[in-house]
Amino acid sequence: MAFPDEQLEARLVAALPHDADFASARYMHERAVSLDVRNGVVEPIWTGRDEGVMVTVWRAGGSGYSATSDLSEAGLARAVDEAGQWAARAAGGGLVHGMPLAHTVGDYASPIDVGFDTLGPADQIEMLRAADAAMGGDDRIVDRSASLTRFHTHSLLVTNGGGRVCQEISQVFPNLRATANEGSNTQSRTYGGAALVGQGGAEVLGRHGFSDAPAQIAEEAIELLLAPNCPSGTMDLILAPDQMVLQIHESIGHPLELDRILGDERNYAGTSFVTPDMFGSYRYGSELLNVTFDPTVPGQLASYGFDDDGTPAERTHLIRDGILQRPLGGAISQHRAGMDGVANSRASSWNRPPIDRMANLNVEPGDTALADLIGGIEHGVLMETNVSWSIDDSRNKFQFGCELGRLIVDGELGAVVRNPNYRGISATFWRNLTGVGDTDSLRVMGVGNCGKGEPNQQIRVGHASPHCRFSAVEVFGGAE
Repeated sequence: MAFPDEQLEARLVAALPHDADFASARYMHERAVSLDVRNGVVEPIWTGRDEGVMVTVWRAGGSGYSATSDLSEAGLARAVDEAGQWAARAAGGGLVHGMPLAHTVGDYASPIDVGFDTLGPADQIEMLRAADAAMGGDDRIVDRSASLTRFHTHSLLVTNGGGRVCQEISQVFPNLRATANEGSNTQSRTYGGAALVGQGGAEVLGRHGFSDAPAQIAEEAIELLLAPNCPSGTMDLILAPDQMVLQIHESIGHPLELDRILGDERNYAGTSFVTPDMFGSYRYGSELLNVTFDPTVPGQLASYGFDDDGTPAERTHLIRDGILQRPLGGAISQHRAGMDGVANSRASSWNRPPIDRMANLNVEPGDTALADLIGGIEHGVLMETNVSWSIDDSRNKFQFGCELGRLIVDGELGAVVRNPNYRGISATFWRNLTGVGDTDSLRVMGVGNCGKGEPNQQIRVGHASPHCRFSAVEVFGGAE
């Protein structure tokens, strides 16, 4: 893949110190645009542009970073000099001995079937107007919005040993929301809790039925307004894919981050109940639980060819048949821990160093149809779409709330209930996994706001899952 600015690429390569043990320059340029129609009114269009370079230098076991938005020859030279000074100060005192980073060559680009150049800004606004209008018509809908946000990111990683990784990623975030009110009761329904997203062009809008969703979202907001509260008690629970996104993210993804397990990440969002000795033998879930790290899924939100350290991405089982296999750790964390990990060293922008992050973290589909998952329940509830979450600082005990619940009685899906919530302990919860939906119920989704690190790095991650059934879950929602 050709880099758009050959002169800049030449300056990046020339600036790197060839006598360092390892040195890299990671350039990133990102453009963003967001359109929103709310209650029939077109909101101001938001656009963003971000560009700069992170320089990394390793000398004698010490590493140093310096980031700059000055892309001139002099600006890059200053950044290299500053990173080198930090590396010299850290030499001999670091936790990493030896050089775990490689001089990789390769490229990646998001697959795009229908470019947004075929759907101009006026067309996009008209589409959002129509979606917004389709959610109106009932006086009990007191607030509604339809929005579309897109990011286009171009990155180039070059190293002092001839490494060169060029990647171009396009991400699309459509969203819908309808809020209904009557008296003191207010209920909202959304387009999958903002999880129905992906890489690509305008075809992303069709993957999850964006044009057909508005009327159903408004109808379900009204239905929730009239529904009773979710009953409380210990019962069977089916989670829809757009709630499984949050369940996977918080109770598998974050606990398996290797820098968190090693104790590096604890200031911002806590540590992990997982310890290094668990890998290879710990029963994380029932034998039905299979979880993969897979940045190679075409069109999923966090797909890429290489992480930000240049490690090639590949599909890897983290949990196989319920047994914990390997952590979410990039090259440096793997080197420190002495265990295999994955290509997940990622930075949120040019001015942040890469750290261990989720990419596409997916629950693999089973062989049970959704009707059979429901048919196997005498008394339970099906919950859709995350609305709230809380988890302890070891990423173990959790409590999550959903937008909509449906009672299940004697194997039949019944009435809608509002304010459904459930709580549990990660290992106990996953060990009570009694059914995994087949490929027909699998949905490929993502999360745009995963936060981690000091200073904070907000990053985009992918999650795919079918419907999943759990037994003996503590459910609550205000009704007896």
